[in-house]
Amino acid sequence: MTRLELSIAWRYLRSRGSSRIFSFISVIAMGGVVVGVSALIVINGVMTGMQGELREKILVGSPDIRVLSFGENLRIEHWQGALDTVRRQPEVVAAAPFVLTQGLATSGHDYAEGVFVAGIEPEQRVLQPVTDIRKYAVQGDFRFASADGLLHGVVIGRRLAERLNAYPGDTITLMSAGGFKFNAAIGGFAPRFYRYEVTGVFRTGMYEYDNAYVYMAMDQAQDFAGLGAAVTGIEIRTADRWRAPALAGKLADLLGYPYRVQDWQEQNAQLFQALKLEKFGMGAILLLIVLVAAFNIVSTLTMVVKDKTREIGILKAMGMRSAAVRRVFVIQGLVIGCVGTMIGAVLGVSVGLAVDHWRLIALDPQVYFIDHLPVRIAVLDVAWIVLASVAIAVLATLYPSAQAAKLYPVEAIRHE
Repeated sequence: MTRLELSIAWRYLRSRGSSRIFSFISVIAMGGVVVGVSALIVINGVMTGMQGELREKILVGSPDIRVLSFGENLRIEHWQGALDTVRRQPEVVAAAPFVLTQGLATSGHDYAEGVFVAGIEPEQRVLQPVTDIRKYAVQGDFRFASADGLLHGVVIGRRLAERLNAYPGDTITLMSAGGFKFNAAIGGFAPRFYRYEVTGVFRTGMYEYDNAYVYMAMDQAQDFAGLGAAVTGIEIRTADRWRAPALAGKLADLLGYPYRVQDWQEQNAQLFQALKLEKFGMGAILLLIVLVAAFNIVSTLTMVVKDKTREIGILKAMGMRSAAVRRVFVIQGLVIGCVGTMIGAVLGVSVGLAVDHWRLIALDPQVYFIDHLPVRIAVLDVAWIVLASVAIAVLATLYPSAQAAKLYPVEAIRHE
C-alpha cells in the first residue's frame, strides 16, 4: 500500500465539485455502521447485565456446589466424613450441611400455603457463610433467637410475610411434609404441627425466595423434616465461582457413590441455557443492522467506481496496476468501516454505562426482580463486535474494488 494509493482513496472519500454527493453517501454509510455497532453493544450489554443480575439473585440462597445423595430417602446419614473431605480441598472457601424440605404455613388464619423450609446454621455460629442470604435481612436477623431461648425462630421472605401478616414477634404454624407415620387410631397418616416465632424478614428481590422460603436453625429443620441426625446435603462456597464445575467433578470422584455433586450451573441449567440462547438470538438479529450498513458501503463504492471510471482509466494508462486500484477502494471501505465502528463503539459503551450508572430505565420491582435495567459492558463482547464490524466492512469492498480493477484503460477513458 503506497502513499499514492492512500492519497487517492482519501480524495475519493472527500470528493468535491460535481461529485460532492458521494462524500455525503460516505457519511450515510458510516452512519449505518455507527447505528449497528452502538445498538449491538447496548443490547448485548443489557442481555449480559440481565444474566448477571439474575445469576446473582439466584445464588443469594443457592451455593456454588451442592453435595446430595442418591437413593429413595434423598438424605445423607453419615455426612461428617464427606464434609471433612470437602473442606480439605484448597478451592473450597466454606462448606456446611443444610436441610431443605417443604411444609404448609399459616399464621392462625384460614389462609395457608406451601413453603420451602431451609435449615442453616445460626448467624452467630458461622465464621464464613456459604451463601449471602444473611445479608438480605430487612427486619431482625438470622440468629433465630426466639423469646424462649431455644432457637425456635424463623426468618421468612417479605412477600410471604405480607400474605401471612406475620412479622418479628408474631408466631406461625408449620405443618411438616416429612416424617409422616401411620396412626392406627385414626386409620391414616397423622400430620405434625410446629409453632415458631418469626424473628426476621428478608428481601432478596428474587421472587422465588421472597415468596416461599422459610429459614430456621439446622437442628430445628432436622426435627421438622424428620431426618434425625441426617441432612439433605452439603453446600459449598468456592474461591472462584466459574471454576465450580471442575471442582464438582473432582468432588464426585473423591466422594464416589452414593454421593452426587451439582454445581450452580447444573442446578439452574435450563434457565441459563435459555438466557444464553436469547442473548445469541438478539445478537444475531442486531448483527443484521451491521450487514445492512455493509450493503451501504457496497453501494457507495460502486457509485464511486461509476463516477470515477475515466479517472481510473487514466491512472491505469499511466501505469497503475490493477492490484493498486483494488487497494484504493479497499482503503475507502476500510476507512468507512473503521471510523463508523469506532464512533459506534464509543457511543454504545457511553450509552450503556450512562444507562446503568444513572439507572435511566426504571423497572417495576413488583413485576421484575430488579428496579432498573442493568447494563454490563464486557470487554470481550465489545472486541468481537468491533472485529466483526470491521471484517464485514472489508468484505463489502471486495465486489466494487474488483469491478474497478477490471476496467480497461481505453474503455474507461471513453466512458461518459
